[in-house]
Amino acid sequence: MTRTPARALLAVIAAAGTLTTAGCANEAILHKVTTAPSPSAVRTPAAHASPAAAPVLTPAQAQSALITDADLGAPWTPTQGTATWRDSLLKAKTNIPDCQRLLDALYADELLGTPATTQAVTTLDDPDDEAQLRYQVAAFPQADVNRTLDWLRTLPQKCANFTATTTRSGTQTIRVTEATLPEVGDAREALHLTLTGTTPEGDQSTLTLDTAAVRVGDDTITLTNGGLGTVPADAMQQAVQTGTQRLTDVQKQGRVQV
Repeated sequence: MTRTPARALLAVIAAAGTLTTAGCANEAILHKVTTAPSPSAVRTPAAHASPAAAPVLTPAQAQSALITDADLGAPWTPTQGTATWRDSLLKAKTNIPDCQRLLDALYADELLGTPATTQAVTTLDDPDDEAQLRYQVAAFPQADVNRTLDWLRTLPQKCANFTATTTRSGTQTIRVTEATLPEVGDAREALHLTLTGTTPEGDQSTLTLDTAAVRVGDDTITLTNGGLGTVPADAMQQAVQTGTQRLTDVQKQGRVQV
């Protein structure tokens, strides 16, 4: 019997290791997405997930789980740009820590924090009510999501009424109440906010904001719908109802292990 020399055997093992490493690198490149067309966007983090990370949606799956203006019907349309009230009213300071955390999260569009994995985002406009709805599908650790949802539930008491100072619109009186959501997903929470103040021209202004988060297994839906004046509550409810079912359908198509 001819024996393979030890040196040759080591070379074969080294070559196999090189091929395995290259395969992993190609897989990482395949799932890396840096940009996508407006108004929808898909983002993945710069850092690589650990080998023990839970399966996540692919960028294409996250994108397909988004709602569209057709789901909400007229007068909703793809966005024409960032709402002007975001900088003038949500960029505000208060001396109440929990309320400041809420304002910062709303301004940054990160109600649940920064996603650790793939996310997809779309923004829609309602020109009739001067409203803008931002909708995101992303994956977060379940424990982190549940802790944030528990925190959100405390805000109608902690931040029921408070004031915050803006750089452009003076002092705003802010009221936070619990909002109603359909019984969808595994866990959910929603808030209704009103910010009332006076414009630099001396006119009274009111920003109405609905925000919600829904956990569906290892994935989440977050949305914010705001506008100057009254914002119909049915937009948030319809978006959550339709979006949860769509995300559930996408999850059934399979996930990728990263």
